Amino acid sequence: MLAKLQQVWKAKDVRNSILYVLALLIIFRIAAHIPIPGINVGDLREYFQSNQVLGLLNLFSGGAMQNFSVVMLGVGPYITASIIFQLLVMIVPKLEALSKEGEYGRQKINQYTRLLTVPLALVNGYGFLRILSSQTQGRLLGDMTSFQLAATLVIITAGTIFLMWLGELISEKKIGNGVSLIIFAGIVSGLPQSIRNTLIAFDNTMVLNLLIFGIIALITIAAIVIMTEGTRNIPVSYARHVVGQKSVGGVSTHLPLRVNQAGVIPIIFAISVIIFPPMVAQFFLRSDTYWIASSSQWIIDIFQNQIFYGAIYFLMVVFFTYFYTSVIFKPDQIAENLQKQGGFVPGIRPGSHTSGYLNFVMNRIIFAGAIFLGLIAVLPFIIGPATGIVTMSIGGTSLLITVSVAIETVKQIDAQLVMRDYEGF
Repeated sequence: MLAKLQQVWKAKDVRNSILYVLALLIIFRIAAHIPIPGINVGDLREYFQSNQVLGLLNLFSGGAMQNFSVVMLGVGPYITASIIFQLLVMIVPKLEALSKEGEYGRQKINQYTRLLTVPLALVNGYGFLRILSSQTQGRLLGDMTSFQLAATLVIITAGTIFLMWLGELISEKKIGNGVSLIIFAGIVSGLPQSIRNTLIAFDNTMVLNLLIFGIIALITIAAIVIMTEGTRNIPVSYARHVVGQKSVGGVSTHLPLRVNQAGVIPIIFAISVIIFPPMVAQFFLRSDTYWIASSSQWIIDIFQNQIFYGAIYFLMVVFFTYFYTSVIFKPDQIAENLQKQGGFVPGIRPGSHTSGYLNFVMNRIIFAGAIFLGLIAVLPFIIGPATGIVTMSIGGTSLLITVSVAIETVKQIDAQLVMRDYEGF
């Protein structure tokens, strides 16, 4: 570990890139504590602690949402826009053709994603302000004029665009993914406060619970690393053929199929779907029609039930894991590419048979990935009551993001060092 840090420090350009990324993350954390005028931040934090739906959204903003800061939406709208275009590329022929045009195509799709982020940020910001106003009877926001509302929405949208720009600057340095590192920094920034609150509430009766908590946390991190890096290797052989005077091919290799193909995307999808019903129900609580108002209250109450919420959350994560994997994993294209390159899976005929085999294997291994992601998502609902520790929580989603981003960042730094061919590496 120390040798690796020394190598990083000796490589001047790598060291400067890391320091540059750290400086941008510090700027993000400063912006996360600059509040928009016109709200009682203390009351807002208490409200967030009592609302689990908004607590999930606050996770992806790195605490900026409960501070009502200028970057309160975080990079959420940009992530949503990116997911939308990932799906559109799969179903819209023009976008699919554009994505195959190399660097030009990627730049155009990235530009479309940035443009879509603006209206999404406006809609998300307006919806959030409406929820705060309706749920607290205007206690938090007060009487905002139309001009103040418009100005607030412009500031919120500008904050999201600012973070999107910071993310792209970070990504250019090849030290991790910029958007992922921003979310990572937001999650990690809440750890010191959790430790502080735990130390304040500490007594002798908590020793055993803290020990159990620490063991569960370590096991969870180890499981995330194993599942994130886990692959099923499909053996692939290439037929020997003659090109001119030379004989090429005749080698055996493997095709790695990741157990967790979808990453954290299914959890983000599930959160987006789960928060939608209670969010919509908030707008109809004051309806003059009795059955609409009572139905809205019933929806809100049932989503506050921990058992119901956890069960629905788990099932949605499993469903979206299969759904998103089917979108991004194309066995037909893989089989076609193998056939064009003279490759084949031993014992399986090329073409449609290979495609069917790959699809069969993926459906089997993705089951483990889907169950794993579902358990990770509902982990806080299990650990909290089991250990009795409320000042700290093992957030499965936050742990998954943190560990995945850390692994990706270390790999990119390793790649930078390998390019410079240091001795002993």
